[in-house]
Amino acid sequence: MKLWGGRFGSATTDDMAAFNDSLPFDRRLGDCDVRGSLAWAQALAAAGVLTPAEGEAIRAGLEAIRAELSAGRFAFQPSDEDIHTAVERRLRELIGPTAGKLHTGRSRNDQVATDVRLYVMDRLPALRQGLHALQSALVAQAEAHPQTPLPGYTHVQRAQPVLLAHWLLSHFWPLQRDRERLDESARRVAVCPLGSAALAGTTLAIDREALAHSLGFRRASENSLDAVSDRDFIVELLAWGALCGSHLSRLAADLVTWSAAEFGFVELDDRYATGSSIMPQKKNPDSMELLRGKAGRLTGNLVSLLVTLKGLPSAYNKDLQEDKEPLFDTLDTLELALKIAAGAVASLHVRAERMREAAADDMLLATELADYLAAKGVPFREAHALVGQAVRLALSRGVGLRDLPLADYQALSPAFAEDLYAALDLERALIRRAVVGGTAPEAVARQLARAKELLQESELRGGP
Repeated sequence: MKLWGGRFGSATTDDMAAFNDSLPFDRRLGDCDVRGSLAWAQALAAAGVLTPAEGEAIRAGLEAIRAELSAGRFAFQPSDEDIHTAVERRLRELIGPTAGKLHTGRSRNDQVATDVRLYVMDRLPALRQGLHALQSALVAQAEAHPQTPLPGYTHVQRAQPVLLAHWLLSHFWPLQRDRERLDESARRVAVCPLGSAALAGTTLAIDREALAHSLGFRRASENSLDAVSDRDFIVELLAWGALCGSHLSRLAADLVTWSAAEFGFVELDDRYATGSSIMPQKKNPDSMELLRGKAGRLTGNLVSLLVTLKGLPSAYNKDLQEDKEPLFDTLDTLELALKIAAGAVASLHVRAERMREAAADDMLLATELADYLAAKGVPFREAHALVGQAVRLALSRGVGLRDLPLADYQALSPAFAEDLYAALDLERALIRRAVVGGTAPEAVARQLARAKELLQESELRGGP
């Protein structure tokens, strides 16, 4: 069955049908398509287009189809071009020619736009829950390790000491921004295009605001031409997904590195690792490597749709059929990726002593020594150079900064005094950074408290 064809003298070729048909991927919109059709049938009845008996017959038929879809009993046919065709074909089988009245005043253009928006609205809660679960896992690990120091890294080189809790929370905040962006995007998703028809709007006396609210939308779309072609909300979600994927990738990249024997800072739980087919001793951090790899895929989904949309003329074009596969893939990928990330972080085995041993490297305190000189009135740029010379001297002797005698320091500058060694203290270096957002235990405790407040607020609003 096709929903068109009267003006055609011949059928499409099999190749064209395979190229054109979207049922292989848009069948997952089945429940949304039925929900939209139920609301449309109710609006048609309210407008007097359907008699009460016709409205009831269509409603009963659609509910039966909905039940078949839910139970996995719906029998798709080779002739079904898309999910809309499949539903209407089945409705005709159930209630006869009255099914043909359901499409009065609407087009597949506004129908599919409505279906996709409903589908996205259905999927958003699971994504919010995934973000919430990962944030909660990071907070729980931070609470479990409030005083554990480790080297902070830039350029994958040891830089300055930080607390493990500080590092964990450095991944909480990007996810919080992801949550906020998702909520902002959700408001733009909740706009109902139904009633826009093909491009000019329906001729029927449909109360579009009431129709929108009956489906759970915030409002009806303002312009019918824009409504059937608007895929901004999908682009936003794909951009959100690409950025969220990048955040997961950054977390994963650190954990992959830290799980190597050369670091030994963490070990993934066996449930989130795999082995080698040839090397029995291997424990591979594949969950993290896949998180890292999925970021490229998510970025590709965004780029593919942006390229598709570039240069399209107004209103609906069949090119827009290419919006669903990247959207579905991004939603599926991130929903699972967030679950994996949350589980891996929650079960992560932290080797605090290895971290503390690495943080004991006094080269991490070179900046403390420069600050020490700056506090004595030495311009910081000069202090930086003097400490750099001390570092070079210590490295040439194979010793640490604490091991250089005072005479060597004073040969570099008379500003150095016996109290310089007090500056080369790990705990002091951490405590000194007590500014808002710093790595001092006091500052991290405040940061942790705020993170917990945000998680609790989201729960009080009715769930993650």
